[in-house]
Amino acid sequence: MMLKTFRWAFAVTALGLAAGVLYGGWTAFGIVAILAVLEISLSFDNAVVNAGILKKMSAFWQRIFLTVGVLIAVFGMRLLFPVVIVAVTAKLNPYDAVHLALTEKNRYEQLVTDAHPAIAAFGGMFLLMIFLDFIFEDRDIQWLGWIERPLAKLGKVDMLSVCIALIVLLITSFTFAAHAHQHGGAHADKAQTVLVSGIAGLITYLVVGGLSGYFENRLEDEEEREQSNPSAGTLVGRAAFFMFLYLEVLDASFSFDGVIGAFAITNDIVLMALGLGIGAMYVRSLTVYLVRQGTLDDYVYLEHGAHYAIGALAVILMVTIQYQINEVVTGLIGVILIAWSFWSSVRRNRALAAAEGETERADSVSVR
Repeated sequence: MMLKTFRWAFAVTALGLAAGVLYGGWTAFGIVAILAVLEISLSFDNAVVNAGILKKMSAFWQRIFLTVGVLIAVFGMRLLFPVVIVAVTAKLNPYDAVHLALTEKNRYEQLVTDAHPAIAAFGGMFLLMIFLDFIFEDRDIQWLGWIERPLAKLGKVDMLSVCIALIVLLITSFTFAAHAHQHGGAHADKAQTVLVSGIAGLITYLVVGGLSGYFENRLEDEEEREQSNPSAGTLVGRAAFFMFLYLEVLDASFSFDGVIGAFAITNDIVLMALGLGIGAMYVRSLTVYLVRQGTLDDYVYLEHGAHYAIGALAVILMVTIQYQINEVVTGLIGVILIAWSFWSSVRRNRALAAAEGETERADSVSVR
């Protein structure tokens, strides 16, 4: 089952890593591998959510999502979106951005370096909002309870995450951005760029979240109407269509964190495309695997670990406006958090199994 489900992901991994070695040697190989792991770790919760919705869909719509949907996810969001980011921030058309990346690397790197504060501010705010909205939500299952319990209580305050994000953006604009350049009035321009880009990232998050909520509400309405009138076949198709749209918007919102987070690892658009493409294929295969196996709740802390990794990347992106952070350190932080949450989930499962065994033994003794 696993080999059959992940065969395409394994093939893309081999091709992508080989291409990385040919493109930039073993250093590039390592960066592509880190980006792939980063995309997988940050998108695991995406696969879980996708699988939970996908299992409700018919076989036809599952095939649509896993064919048309994966083309949008891999080639649209993971491969083209980085080009768009560079093109917009560096004021180039996409063709020129790709051409520079392949033929004039020094100039391209300089343009991306100049645009990095805007990229970091935009991405940092988007990632920070994802993390804050997660950490302020009251959840039945908590991983680090000593942190999550008090924050869940604070989360009852309306718009708290937006307020905190704006405060962080203001502090960043007048600290890291203001000190990034000290020549003439450059620091003022840099602070303004960071402020505007950060607000754009915040608005983007709110718009994407609003669209996801809209499609989710439409889906719930259609499901209620379908249950009240099961004979209306057209409603089934409409509900499935809204479910597909909701999945695409949801997948796009999750893919932002991997794409934006990749800029904290490398500015090389070729390595970024290779790494994120490999990761996206594993996310697709993992979604299929979870649907077919039906085991979505085995490792309950993985979603927590992924969001803590998102929060760490948000902080790192904001700090890199002034300071350079080793890309290996950046990538390993996410991997460590995911591994920690996975191991915590395994320990929880073992403890629950042991407790269940003790209960069964006690019941058998009492019957005797």
